[in-house]
Amino acid sequence: MTARRIVLRDGGAVDDPLGVVLAFLAAYRIDVGQAPPASFGEGDVRLANRGGARIAAAEAAAMLERRRTIERALRAIAPDATLAGPESTVPWPPLRRLFDAFGDLRGVGFSKVTKTLHPKRPGLVPILDSFVQAYLADDDPGRDAPFGERALGLVRGYKRELDRNRAALQSLRRELDGRGHELTEVRILDLLIWSVAAGAC
Repeated sequence: MTARRIVLRDGGAVDDPLGVVLAFLAAYRIDVGQAPPASFGEGDVRLANRGGARIAAAEAAAMLERRRTIERALRAIAPDATLAGPESTVPWPPLRRLFDAFGDLRGVGFSKVTKTLHPKRPGLVPILDSFVQAYLADDDPGRDAPFGERALGLVRGYKRELDRNRAALQSLRRELDGRGHELTEVRILDLLIWSVAAGAC
């Protein structure tokens, strides 16, 4: 059974989401890696950099100085936490604290943070690169808002996109799993938004 179309904002849609994701996977290497769920260390930064985060040595050092705060926030969030469920099941306050742990780090924005955190909580943290941030611009509280508040606003907007397409994304996840690609609904939607925003489909 072919996954149904994905409906995006402003009248946008992806009619062949399976084809788009498979084309992306053929063109780009997605390293899901092994990310211990409750710890945070150099290995997580290396994994993020393999995924294109481009975290510089000084930025990595600054992130690692906050290791204990980050690990404490991670421990408050179940490894299988997901945006693909009811609103009431999403751990919003702990997620806000996790994002807050990265606030005010020079040169470390949403893209680098979420590329680092996505492997830790792949069902919960979308990769907020520049394309996805632009797509979610209406949900951004603005540059004057604290880092964690802005990140959470973007993720809440992302969840609304996911909720609109939940059945289609779950179907697509099953189809991809059957082909040997283990991606969460969050990552699938990220790839689709990125592909549309980048003009790849």
